[in-house]
Amino acid sequence: MAEGSELWDIICDGPHIPINKDEAGLVTTPKTRKEYTEADKKAVEKNYKAKKILVCGIGVDNYNRISSCTTAKEIWKALQTAHKGTTQVKNSKIDMLELFKMKEDEFIHDMHTRFTSIINELSSLGEVITTTKLVRKLLGVLPDSWDSKVNAIYEAQDLASRRVDGRRKSQNV
Repeated sequence: MAEGSELWDIICDGPHIPINKDEAGLVTTPKTRKEYTEADKKAVEKNYKAKKILVCGIGVDNYNRISSCTTAKEIWKALQTAHKGTTQVKNSKIDMLELFKMKEDEFIHDMHTRFTSIINELSSLGEVITTTKLVRKLLGVLPDSWDSKVNAIYEAQDLASRRVDGRRKSQNV
């Protein structure tokens, strides 16, 4: 198994805790460090490595939230709890983008600034939106007075795609 997968298992499932079993296998107690085998040591080290990866990937604000956590799993749960609202915020921003309209008497520059702000916030939340989708959305919210320009842009795009398709066909012949 790849090490990354093993570390992720530790983050999700918790660390390996070396244990002693009695002869019948019924009573178990945690091993002391002196009783660790080489395999136990390697398994325990993976929790430290997972913790290190998580800690190195966060900022000061989040570090204060997780500084008392003893396992990678505890750190992960604390981070999930701290960022639980992120999904709700992202969905809200997606809704804002879907409902985005240019306001009456709004300058194109101001509308573009509002649009860019929403896109940047979505990007910071990990939402990737293709340039094509963004351009289509922006062109779709322009007022009727912009129809001739919008049509010209779509026609130019259509001609460009035909030109590319024509080149592909001629290259395949």
